[in-house]
This record gives sequence, structure tokens and C-alpha cells, in this order.
Amino acid sequence: MSEGRLDGVEALLEEARLMAWMPSPAERLRLREAAGLSRAQVAAAVGVGRQTVANWESGETDPQPPGRGRYLKLLKGLAEIHPAPVPAAPSPAAGSGTPCASDEPTTPQVLPSAAELPATAFRPDGLVVQGAPEPCIRCGVVTPFKATDGRSLHPGAMCQPSLAAPSAAIAPPVTQAPAPAAPAHPSPVPARVPSRPQRRAQSSARAQAETDTLITGAVHEELERAEGDADAALQALVKRAIPDVMRLFEETRATARYQYTAYPSLPDILHKPSKREPDQIWEARPNFHHPHYSLKAPGDIRVTALDANAAYLSALKCWLPIGKLEHHLGSDGVDAKRSGVHLITPAPWNHPHLPDPLGDREEPGALWITDATLRLLLRLSGPKYGLIDAPTVHESWTSGATENFLDALRKVLAAARETALAQDDSITEGYVKAMYSKFISTMGESIHNREIQRPDWMHIIHSQAYANLWGKAYKAHQAGLEVVAMMGTDELHVTGDWRQVFAEGRGLAQMKIKHSDAKASGEYTVGQVAR
Repeated sequence: MSEGRLDGVEALLEEARLMAWMPSPAERLRLREAAGLSRAQVAAAVGVGRQTVANWESGETDPQPPGRGRYLKLLKGLAEIHPAPVPAAPSPAAGSGTPCASDEPTTPQVLPSAAELPATAFRPDGLVVQGAPEPCIRCGVVTPFKATDGRSLHPGAMCQPSLAAPSAAIAPPVTQAPAPAAPAHPSPVPARVPSRPQRRAQSSARAQAETDTLITGAVHEELERAEGDADAALQALVKRAIPDVMRLFEETRATARYQYTAYPSLPDILHKPSKREPDQIWEARPNFHHPHYSLKAPGDIRVTALDANAAYLSALKCWLPIGKLEHHLGSDGVDAKRSGVHLITPAPWNHPHLPDPLGDREEPGALWITDATLRLLLRLSGPKYGLIDAPTVHESWTSGATENFLDALRKVLAAARETALAQDDSITEGYVKAMYSKFISTMGESIHNREIQRPDWMHIIHSQAYANLWGKAYKAHQAGLEVVAMMGTDELHVTGDWRQVFAEGRGLAQMKIKHSDAKASGEYTVGQVAR
């Protein structure tokens, strides 16, 4: 038999030994906590997600390949370092002699010598055999058998008085006077058990701390690898952004209340006919230019180009379907707690001084839009705005939804971005930007991310970013500013004192002046076209 086959056989035998030894879920949890390891540390070493480790420790699932072998090896090593505590010996019966005495004489057993025993061996009853004989903690007779905490202890029936040294005498039974009754004391007040929201908050806080460590640890790792070269470190972080953000996504779902469908069967409207052709979903991307203003017309109307910070990061707060999309006719699929895509016929937009919430459409008629766009249209048709009639919904593909599905991930990335900005850390800022932007762009039909295929999510998040920008444009208009242009996910051009409307800065809720090569100052002048 070749050496390679022998190695394969040994590997299988080793895995079989580990499988036979596999500890209970409670023992898995005890070993990790005894070693002071977090679930994130174990998950990183084993190559699985934090939630997977949590499932293994709760007994919801048993360890499975490919991480099972590494996980069991880790537990085996931890068990040698942190053996299970020895259970307390049972109390002797009243009137008995020594704790290890027997009423019937027994035949002395011949114990193997230390030289005859292996250096370390495990018995079926859990005792450990080692080669350094010491007195038994129960009967005092020297024995090479030891408990898992290292103290000498005879296994089972071997602990007998007949094994004692010849000079050892068995003490006669001693009748003890009954102890005086202890004075009555009030029962202690039981410790207050945290409520479910409190336990969830504590768990979320631990998950937040661990996910923060993942981001800072990756930055430090690449900086050390690049020997302090900031540009090289950032390039390496951008390259690993997709697997890193997917791991971060898994970690932030540690306290999630439900499972999601990562690869649902999708309707044809969400499939691309080819790599170069898009699917049928219209995201309502804006490209608005006010018809009464022109760069070519003479004039001195001052315009400021504003930039909405981290638009896609803010858009992670949106209603996403968590299951397989189901087909509905008419308006049956429109529900506040459902999300997906809808085929609608929109009402005409009669406000040329404001961007169309459906973006720049070239073809009239029915179109497929996302839930984020439909929610915007329904709000604008309501009594608060009254800007448009409600669209006609013909059919929908929707599922039960939640607005908080990606909120934990959004908060972690937003906190890391905020810290990076405060510390002028351009490396972490660029790394975080790459993570959330690539997370969104590759969750559709992408070869760069095989863990999720949800093009409906991608379209909804894009549409939410456009809807958020439309809300800023409307806010500026209501404050008396003219909206000269609105483009893409984050670009808004307005006249007037914009600082009276928006807070200036780089935070998620703030706006900053958009600098470019054509408009280095972010400000320019336009002329007014005759109406």
C-alpha cells in the first residue's frame, strides 16, 4: 500500500476517533468559556460563521464538514487543558465505617505498576490513567489512577479497604450526636433573571464588540503585511472586501430571530437574458435637470453641488423579502409587511420643478419596480404630499419582509466609518466603503459572491438610495431652494443657502459639497431659461 493511501487511512481513523469522542453541546460551551475564547475567535479558527458555532453549542445542529474536524481537534485540545470537574463523592450512609469501607471482605486486587501503564490513557468511565502513583483521595491507598482534575482516585469498586497497606487499621464505626438544628433564616432573594429584550441587548452588545474587532483586526493585519504601506494595505483590503463583509454579515445575524432564503427560485423578470443585458426591474435611477436653468444661458445664479454621504450604506435600512417570492395578481401582493417587485402603471408626474420619483424613463406604460419605489409613490399619493395619483398595480412577486434585516450590519459598518473619520483613518474608511458597496453589487447574479443570490435585494437597496435622495430634494424644495439637478445615488444641485436646510459634514445624516475636476469648488453659476 502506498504512503499516500496510508496517510488517507490515518486521517479517516483520526476523524473517526474524534467523532466517537465528540462532547455534548453543554461541554462544547463549557470548554470554550473555560478557555476564555469568543465564538468569533473559534469561528475564525475553524473556518465557519459565528452563528454556526452558536448552533453547535446549543445543540441545534451537530458539527458538520468542512469545519467539523478542526472544531473537534480544538475541543480535544481544550479538554486536555481544562478537564471537566470531578463530581463530588456521595455522602457515606449513617453508621458506616470509613467512606471507602465495605461490609463484606473482598479479594485484594493487584494493581498494575506505573511502568505497565501508558503515559496517558482514557478509561470508559472518564478517569485518566497516568504513571505517577499517589494516595487515593478517598481511601488513602497509593494508586496510578487519576481523576480528570489530576488527583489520584480509585475507579469504581477498586476503592476498597482491603487494598490498604498492612499497617492500616480500619476505624470502628463512630456514632455521632445529631447536630443542633440550624436557626431559621429567611430565604435568600433570588437573582433577577434578565428579560428577553435585555438578554438580546446583551447578546447584541457582545456581537457588536466582536464584529468591530473583525474590521480593526483585518486593517492591522494588512498594514503589517504591507510593512506600513498604506496604499498597498488598502488595495489588499479592497480585494478581500467581499469574503470579509460576508463573514461580517454572518456575525451580525447571531441574534437574528429567523432564517432567510439565500438562493430562492426567482421569476424570469429577475434573471438577466445575458451577461450584457439587464433584467426587467426598473430601479428609478434619477437624472434630473431643471428645465428653467442652463449652464449655457447667461446669468449668475449660484448653484452648489451637494453630495449625500454613504448613500448605499444608509439604504441598507429598507424592507427586504426574507423568503421565496410568491406571485400575486392585482394589489393582493401589496402589504406593509411584504416586499418584492411589482408591475405597475404609474400616474403622470406633473411637477417639472421636482425630479420624477420614477427617474428618467424613456418608454411610457407599465413597468416593473421595486418595493422601495412603490412605497415612495404611495406616500406621495397620500394626503401628506398629494403630488400624484396612486399607481395601478397589476401583479407582484413578494414575500414576508422586515425593515431591520440588514440593520445590524449597517450599524456596525456605520460605527466603523464614523470612528475612521474621527481618527482621519482613510484606510479603514476605504475598506468599509468597499465592503458595503461590494456587498450590494455582488448579491445579484455575480461570480464574485457565491453565498447569496438575491437580485431582488440588490434592486431594492439601489431604489431605496434613489428614494432617499428624492426625499432630500423635496426637503430642499420645501425650504425655498431650487433643485437644479439630481443625479445618481448621491448628487443634488441646489440654489440658495443650503446650510440652513442640511447639516454640513461627512456623517450619514449630513451633506457635503461635491468636488470634482470640472467644479473644483463645488459651486458654479447657471442662467435662467425663459419660461
